[in-house]
Amino acid sequence: MAIDDKDVGEVAKELKGAFDDFKAKNDKELEAIKSEKSKLSGDVDKLNEKLGEIDKLKADLEKELKAAKRPGATEGKDVEAHQKAFGQFLRKGKNEDELADLQQKAVQVAVDSDGGFAAPEELDTALLEILRDESPMREVCGSIIIGASGYKKLVNLGGAGSGWVGESEARPATGTPTIAQLEAFMGELYANPQATQQSLDDIHFNVEQWLSEEVAREFAEQEGSAFLLGNGTNKPKGILAYAMDAAADKNRTFGKLQKLVSGVAGGFTGDNLIDLIYSTKKGYRKNAQFMMNTLTLAKARKLKDSDGNYLWQAGLQLGQPSTLLSHAVAENEDMPDAAVDANAILFGDFKRGYAIVDRFGTRVLRDPYSNKPNVGFYTTKRVGGMLLDSNAIKVLALSA
Repeated sequence: MAIDDKDVGEVAKELKGAFDDFKAKNDKELEAIKSEKSKLSGDVDKLNEKLGEIDKLKADLEKELKAAKRPGATEGKDVEAHQKAFGQFLRKGKNEDELADLQQKAVQVAVDSDGGFAAPEELDTALLEILRDESPMREVCGSIIIGASGYKKLVNLGGAGSGWVGESEARPATGTPTIAQLEAFMGELYANPQATQQSLDDIHFNVEQWLSEEVAREFAEQEGSAFLLGNGTNKPKGILAYAMDAAADKNRTFGKLQKLVSGVAGGFTGDNLIDLIYSTKKGYRKNAQFMMNTLTLAKARKLKDSDGNYLWQAGLQLGQPSTLLSHAVAENEDMPDAAVDANAILFGDFKRGYAIVDRFGTRVLRDPYSNKPNVGFYTTKRVGGMLLDSNAIKVLALSA
């Protein structure tokens, strides 16, 4: 929906009204006699669904407003020439020698051995922006852009030791600090969208925009799941693929996530969410948020505290997200459903806990031969993921 269709203030008022209706119906459902409960339950579910739609609309409008205010990049002559030559390459497959020279001047990379070309910086950056908007993981996690094929990071785990001594007493040696090396799990992501040569010949057809949007949709679906569930084999290793342990931070091996259990098979309570928050150290809680899918969030919206107040509160101001126990919620449909033993809820500072690693430079190989009369654009990019700090993210398993 375009910004002009509705402003954020109107949607915020609609969100407040929907939340008030939802609370009223849900309260009646809880108090209703058994014969009336079925009808009220259906009304509550419909209002809960509407509440989610309005909340998402507000968030989307805010993203669109932010994108409209984003300043454009400054471009040099070499970059502009590269963009123009790349556009001609996409449409006609011509000027490959000229494109190769301009590519080296503009982005300092050589022509790929399989004949592909690096997308111009503007297109590559636009692709990352679209992916960031499309992927919940890209919105909340840290991001690292590299120029090499892989990424490694050293982490100081401490352990030097210290002690108290008298003024004249000997100072015994202490332990040696432990240094761990973290390495991103990388993989190559590809898409092969097709366009007819007739459409490419049409000057009104924006081939660069079409390519970035087509590829972004395909990439977002694949990598969004991998950043959460990927096994690390030729793809990123996702958060939920790392080892887990019930022990607290000071007793748990670094690199293992702490897993709390709800005590309710397939369900959870407000107390479980509070335990999840306060199992996280204070330094991480400032920028922490929940992550769950839409159905799990619908269950969370019905939770109340001991005074009858709802734990979920609607965000009614521009830039203010709806919150659960005062923390934002990232909706991610790749999260497991609320079922028995499911790791259905995450909480933490995802920027400090998990990093998405992008190798700068999206490659495009033009193929007019394999699927005539269509022209294929075999597009690849190298991307990875890694758990940075296993103390920053906590997991709630819905187990008895």
